[in-house]
Amino acid sequence: MSRIDLADRTAALESAVVAASGRLDRELLDDARAVVTRARERGGLSAEHTVVALAGATGSGKSSVLNAVAGSEIATVGVRRPTTSHAVAAVWGDGAGPLLDWLEVRRRQEMPTPADDDPGDDSGAARPRRGLARLRGRRGPAGISTGLVLLDLPDHDSVVVEHRVRAERLVERADLLVWVVDPQKYADAALHERYLRPLAGRSEVVVVVLNQADRLSDAETDAMLADLRRLVAADGLDGARVLAVSAATGRGIDQLKGLLAEAAAR
Repeated sequence: MSRIDLADRTAALESAVVAASGRLDRELLDDARAVVTRARERGGLSAEHTVVALAGATGSGKSSVLNAVAGSEIATVGVRRPTTSHAVAAVWGDGAGPLLDWLEVRRRQEMPTPADDDPGDDSGAARPRRGLARLRGRRGPAGISTGLVLLDLPDHDSVVVEHRVRAERLVERADLLVWVVDPQKYADAALHERYLRPLAGRSEVVVVVLNQADRLSDAETDAMLADLRRLVAADGLDGARVLAVSAATGRGIDQLKGLLAEAAAR
């Protein structure tokens, strides 16, 4: 079966909205019109960048995961909750400014790419900057040199309404969603009912990361991952990638980097 490109899908949805006007619920049609608008706006911005959003609940460790992937302290990690009030972006590659303006993300950190590597010592040998030049771990796959915008979102369950609104707006605009969960709240009904189930059928744009795996034994991690995969499949996301990481120890971070590298390459 041939693939339908985004422009054709958008046009088809717009035609369906016109045909259904007066026949279907107004709220449903308004949602569809909003999707058409967002798709066209996104299509007019950088196709060279993939927007990946790290979403999750208070205390899940999104900011720590961002820092671990970037190899740099970009996002603030603290005891006070919620810590992230506005989204923070780590950006690999030039030209993402208009895209970030559209996303309304003001806090941006441009990450060095291979072209920005240190020129080397007197012998002419290059000295890549550790953890920054490429999204690649010591045992990881080929890294990302350009083309990734990685966002640390405000908590989706924040007690501050404005924080939740900002998070939900960016969830709607991301190209790939990485849901960061923790061992205490991975089965939270609000996460599954409000955020994951509406994405049913779109497992290719969803990754679920069980953070804080360093607090679990290997047997506990395996059992929790199995349960999490079951819950995600019940949400209609069978096939979504589910993995365990520890931002504290680095466990699983190379695997996550590989998924991000794959997404940016596509």
